[in-house]
Amino acid sequence: MKLTNEIVVYDPSYFSIDYPNGDVPKNIGVCTDVVIRAYRKVGIDLQKEVHEDMKANFEKYPKNWGLSSTDKNIDHRRVPNLMKFFERHGEKLSISDSPEDYFPGDIVCWNLGGGVTHIGIIIHQQSYDNKRNLVVHNIGSGQVMEDFLFESRIIGHYRYKK
Repeated sequence: MKLTNEIVVYDPSYFSIDYPNGDVPKNIGVCTDVVIRAYRKVGIDLQKEVHEDMKANFEKYPKNWGLSSTDKNIDHRRVPNLMKFFERHGEKLSISDSPEDYFPGDIVCWNLGGGVTHIGIIIHQQSYDNKRNLVVHNIGSGQVMEDFLFESRIIGHYRYKK
């Protein structure tokens, strides 16, 4: 996946960005930015999609941040919001311990502990032992491709096509 060819420093800072098709500077990002950028490469603007759905259905989205309205700069960059969006507009898939249940293009979310959530995309490349598909994500070392699928507790599994 070409996303892993770009050098990206993990930076969770808040940024004011353009709308629609806004993005943080291309050399920085977090796990959600991997997903956002991957979908942009296929013509889907999750910033716009999430913002419009949250604006129309704000009460259905998590209230983890004490907001009383949407914020087009950050809402799409929060894992719980993406989980709710994919649940509402994509296919919510079962969570299993079987690597065969996870296909390239699937979105997976994890609980890293301490209230920290994480998100990544399953790709077609296999682990060194050919037992699992790899994940493209950013957990602090930039956008990388790793054998991460079962490294933390999976809390969400989705497929989204517009």
